[in-house]
Formats: sequence, C-alpha cells, structure tokens
Amino acid sequence: MLGPFQGQGEAARNREQIAGIPPGSGNAGFDVMSGGCGSSKPSPLTANERSLYNLIMKRTAAEERLRSRIKNLSAFYHRKGRMPSFSEIGEIFGLSSKSSVHKVVGRLEGMGAVSRDSKGRLIPGSIKSPVKVLGTVEAGFPSPAEEELADTLSLDDLLIQNREATFLLKVSGDSMSGAGILPGDMVIVDKGQTPKSGDIVIAEVDGSWTMKYLRKRGENITLMPANPDYKPIRPKSELKIAGVVTAVVRKYK
Repeated sequence: MLGPFQGQGEAARNREQIAGIPPGSGNAGFDVMSGGCGSSKPSPLTANERSLYNLIMKRTAAEERLRSRIKNLSAFYHRKGRMPSFSEIGEIFGLSSKSSVHKVVGRLEGMGAVSRDSKGRLIPGSIKSPVKVLGTVEAGFPSPAEEELADTLSLDDLLIQNREATFLLKVSGDSMSGAGILPGDMVIVDKGQTPKSGDIVIAEVDGSWTMKYLRKRGENITLMPANPDYKPIRPKSELKIAGVVTAVVRKYK
C-alpha cells in the first residue's frame, strides 16, 4: 500500500504510468492534474490514483504468481512424465486448502493450460511446451539452410491419436530391426485401433508376448518378424492382440 506522501520522485513516476506517460520520457515535470509543464514539485497521488495504482499492482502480482505456478506445473509434468495429483498440486503451489487448489486448477483450465479427460483426470494443455518446427532439412546432398520458424508442434499431438487408449513399451530384442525398431527404443501403442494385415502389433501368442507384423490370409494369421534370423510365429491355440504400434521413439543422447 502507498502512504499519502510517498517519495515525490516515485509518486511522479507512478502518476506518469497511470496516466500512460512512459517513465523517463522527459515529462518528469508534467503535472497530471493540471496538464501543465513546469518545475514545481509534484503533488502526492490522489485517492483515486492510489486506488488505481493498487489495483494495477494487485493484478500484476496475481498474473506473476499464476505464471510462476504454470511454470512449476509444466516443470513437474516434464520431469515426471505425468500430471500431478491434486494433493501434489497443493504442495507445488503452496496451498493447503483443497478448495483453493480446485479454484486455481479451474482457472488454469479456463486458460487452456490444463484440461480433463473423460474420467475427469487432469491432462496437460499448453503446459506441454510445443517444440518449434524450424523448417525442413535435406537428407541427401547438402543445401543452404536458414532457421525459419515454420510452426510449433507438440510431440504428443504428433504421435498420439487417442490419448486414453495409448501406452508406451520399451523394446528388447532385435526381431523387428528391419522395420527400424531397435533394442532400447520406445514404441507407442494404440489399443483402440482395429489391427489390419501389415500392421505392427503387440500380441500375446500362446501365453507369450511379442511384437511382430500381422499377416492375415483368410482365416490364417501369422506374426512375421522383420529380421531373417527369426522365424514366423503361427498361433497354436490362442492369440490376443493388445494394440497396434503407431510410432517409434529413439533417444540418441
């Protein structure tokens, strides 16, 4: 709160900001109330000016606090790979009241920073921090390239079509190396897609799990590897397909 006789120089700057005059623009002697220009000492802020100034400061502080909370929430999401629970959100935001947590979360939803799935669970919105798409790169012969912001892209939006039906698996073994899927890679699997012949699927065959190409010929089903060192698999008694592989993620560093 400002006292009735805050420092004259600061009062003048405050009045300039409230009146829309850029600080330090050469109008430090401008009298907001009289509209004149002179060397007389600036008068203290009026009650209306103090009220407006305090309102601006409160809004600025609230916006800064909200930006800080969004930043902390985004940091938790990228560090943990999941959204925090409401109790964890309270800890992150320094809130002990459940109603306060729900109020802040509601505001974040209204801003699009977070949203909810069909079960009411929080999912990330704009806090996913989309990656900048800077253009294209020539994979053949070298060509001149300039960094140009072509778009922004969320990897979740690019790789995941059905969020609630999608899960990740880490690859072990090299039976699908010919398809570019190597040990240590992560595959994105959509359990909501109807598997078609030619799809790479995650399947349980006679009690054992595997990842292979699905081949259908009439009523006959074969699971084909993408490595000649492995033999095709034909189910003897049971075949359950858990999902269709839609993408592969590989981290080099």
